[in-house]
Amino acid sequence: MNKSTIQKVSAASLLVALGIIYGDIGTSPLYVMKAIIGEREISELLVYGGISCVFWTLTFQTTFKYILLTLSADNHGEGGVFSLYALVKRFGKGKLVIPTILGATTLLADGIITPPISVASAVEGLRDVVPNIPTIPIVIAILSGLFFFQRFGTQKVGFFFGPAMVVWFSMLFVLGAAQIVEHPAILTALNPMYAYELLVEYPHGFWLLGAVFLCTTGAEALYSDLGHCGKKNIRITWIFVKIALVVNYLGQAAWLMNQENTFLDGRNPFYTIMPQWFLLPGVIIATFAAIIASQALISGSYTLINEAMSLNFWPRVAMRNPTNLKGQIYIPSVNTILWVGCILMILYFKNSSNMEAAYGFSITIAMLMTTVLLNYYLIYIRKMNRILITLIITIFVIIEISFFIANIVKIKERWMFLFFELFIFMTMYAWFFARKINNKFLKFTNLTEHTQQLQELSNDIGISKYSTHLIYLSKADRNYEVEEKILKSIFSKKPKRADVYWFFHINRTNDPFTLNYEVIELLDDKVIKIVLNIGFRIQPKVELYFKKIVQDLVQNKELNLHIRPDGSTKYNAEPDFKFIILEKFLSVENEFTVKDGLLLNSYYMLKNWSLSDTKAFGLDKSDVEIEEVPFVYQPILKLELKRK
Repeated sequence: MNKSTIQKVSAASLLVALGIIYGDIGTSPLYVMKAIIGEREISELLVYGGISCVFWTLTFQTTFKYILLTLSADNHGEGGVFSLYALVKRFGKGKLVIPTILGATTLLADGIITPPISVASAVEGLRDVVPNIPTIPIVIAILSGLFFFQRFGTQKVGFFFGPAMVVWFSMLFVLGAAQIVEHPAILTALNPMYAYELLVEYPHGFWLLGAVFLCTTGAEALYSDLGHCGKKNIRITWIFVKIALVVNYLGQAAWLMNQENTFLDGRNPFYTIMPQWFLLPGVIIATFAAIIASQALISGSYTLINEAMSLNFWPRVAMRNPTNLKGQIYIPSVNTILWVGCILMILYFKNSSNMEAAYGFSITIAMLMTTVLLNYYLIYIRKMNRILITLIITIFVIIEISFFIANIVKIKERWMFLFFELFIFMTMYAWFFARKINNKFLKFTNLTEHTQQLQELSNDIGISKYSTHLIYLSKADRNYEVEEKILKSIFSKKPKRADVYWFFHINRTNDPFTLNYEVIELLDDKVIKIVLNIGFRIQPKVELYFKKIVQDLVQNKELNLHIRPDGSTKYNAEPDFKFIILEKFLSVENEFTVKDGLLLNSYYMLKNWSLSDTKAFGLDKSDVEIEEVPFVYQPILKLELKRK
């Protein structure tokens, strides 16, 4: 049954959208203006030009590209780089794999840097209330607590997110509006000419784009969260969010033009526009908003890895469902990686100002990769006019390449971070392409040619019965095919006699929540192939689904056995199922090219680290038998052996 997460517009759904979608982009006023001004002398060209760049970046990148255009590229209500890849991969002929891996890698990297910079920027406001207060321990404690409570799910506190973000954005609007009243001329900064003059006339103005870009870093995560709220809810709430953001940025700029100091001297315009009596409540509200932003990035990382596993981009790892809410998952290994990464970020950079210098590089790459995939969507699915598509994509590419170039200088500040990104990229690359090599050497055979032999084995009472139901997991896409190695497992050495031979194939669909099955009965009550069509966002609980299918077949009188319909006996009420998993290992009879050798060895190393097939497919250990079979890639058959 296909499921869609598209939700109708209501007050409740709009509140949920505010609580889930805008955490990252919504907390950017904490650090954007501080990053643009930095240690530079405050001038009209810098302030007006900076605000103009921020406004038009939010307009072109967030509003036009993501809110209006990219949200339309929904895969049955789901968004994100993997959903978009699943939608357009058939048109790319393999060319879209690398852009997808790059996009996913950089999004995961964002999950490590966004929580520390958001929480640190919020907590550092305490210094205006209590000077010299040590903020690093507070930030570490907040982040550690956040990651610790992931295992329990966010169901109990999730209802609080929406109202909290309403308070946050309302605060942004009120604080900004109060400053605009004092300096209404700041509204003219929305003129795009100020942005042009900043980039062209201000000394090294182009490189300020690296700081300006921070205002739109949450746009990519916004698209990834499409499935939680639906595009209508996102588009409606964005009107309120953008107004609040722009008004707050304008308010900070108005304060900068009104205050008398030439330099910021370490002050944060976000907190300086607050009345002194409101500072402590303001810091508390900002901290809650930063925690919500961090939660959104963490949950998004779980979803990303879950989709990567389903689409064969990531090794299978342990995954849990802490609540009964659909789509809410918890991945312990990812949680640990993100927690360690965030803590190391805080300890290395020490404050948000240093993190600003390293932030943004990854997301520019993610946005460029989304643009590549979006191009295929517009051409092949939307079938828009090619000239119009060229114009749209060219504009986005020019903007994003400009941001990318401006962010390149940040590599020297974040060089250690490249190792994490390289690890994520190589894991996805090796897993995906090594599986391709593995599958290329799989040999399939027509199952109908072996049904008579299977029936004879089933009826041969001279061989002890192995199981009533014998089930093999098969990769054969065609209904009447199965791997040769499966038949060898059944017939060679000790033949496996059973009443029914099942061949279970999991077909991952491009739709996120598909869940249905097909039954191909090759020999009545004896040889049956099941094709389970399952969406890439659904966990493959094979044993649970298989038992349900058998139950349906028995109830519909499509399956009749000579003992009991489900394979049980009067001595044992449990059905007699036996799943066989063929576990491959690299044979010594192999010689590789350097590239293939590295890929395959990396793949089998990752397999040892990843979850076993038994756990990954939801199988009970007592119902499973593992058979190891050699993987022969290129056997050495050209040996010249001479008999003496």
